[in-house]
Amino acid sequence: MSQREVISVSIGSSNRNHEVDVELLGQSFKIRRVGTDGDVEAALKMLSELDGKVDAFGLGGICFCLVGPGGRESKIRSAKPFRKAVKKTPLLDGTGLKNTLERNAVYYMRDVEGFDFVDKKVLMVSAVDRFGMAEALSDVGCRMIFGDLIFGLKIPIAIKSMRQFRILARVMLPVATKLPFKVLYPTGTEQNETSPEKFAKYFNKAEIIAGDYLYIKKYMPDDMTGKVIITNTVTASDVAEMRRRGVSLLITTTPEFNGRSFGTNVMEATCVALLDKDPEEVTPEDYYEILKRLGFKPRIERW
Repeated sequence: MSQREVISVSIGSSNRNHEVDVELLGQSFKIRRVGTDGDVEAALKMLSELDGKVDAFGLGGICFCLVGPGGRESKIRSAKPFRKAVKKTPLLDGTGLKNTLERNAVYYMRDVEGFDFVDKKVLMVSAVDRFGMAEALSDVGCRMIFGDLIFGLKIPIAIKSMRQFRILARVMLPVATKLPFKVLYPTGTEQNETSPEKFAKYFNKAEIIAGDYLYIKKYMPDDMTGKVIITNTVTASDVAEMRRRGVSLLITTTPEFNGRSFGTNVMEATCVALLDKDPEEVTPEDYYEILKRLGFKPRIERW
């Protein structure tokens, strides 16, 4: 049986690189994540050189668009060169799974694991890149604090309702997506830097911290006693660090492979390779169906 290959090319830190061999639906896969430490040209070169030689690419450290209320997409200007670098191999940024897998993870925790979300205070570090998760958390009765202005633009204003967030997103998304991506999100070696006291007060007020782990990792305070974290990509060292700081429950929306929960871009690329369809033709129903067949469930760590 020939092995299929999915590679995530990321402009993030190479410290988070990982590789696994896994069997999915009777097919053997090699799944790799390769970071370029912020070197965009190196990432573009890698994509170009491997184009047509692997089954699917994930794109890490940057995404093609941000999805706001009503499914409205705002394309990120900085991501255009990545689309142009690839002509043959499907290139996925994880957006499709963020609106399906991550939304389902919240309902799975409520309906299967019996987790009571009602009236829990949630700090959603960024909702514009994970609107499916944010909407699901609001739907199950959480009291939301949206940190998009705080963590994305370093403006210390908390958004305290879904209504406020929807209004802000409609106004801000078209502007924010024209900024250099590094202004909005930690890239390269910046992903290894931390500022645990800078926004500690927002973490301290919340019972659940949700969203992209690089934002959480960069700003979470040393004392996280009793907190619940709902996130995506974590390494074994990330898990050990959360446990050391007192986190009581970790939920990752992507499953664990050899101690690592890969990002949604990797999992989306893997799903598209299995579906063997043009990414433009893949529907949310396709993702739901392949996820059901794969039996992917949230990773749950309790301490």
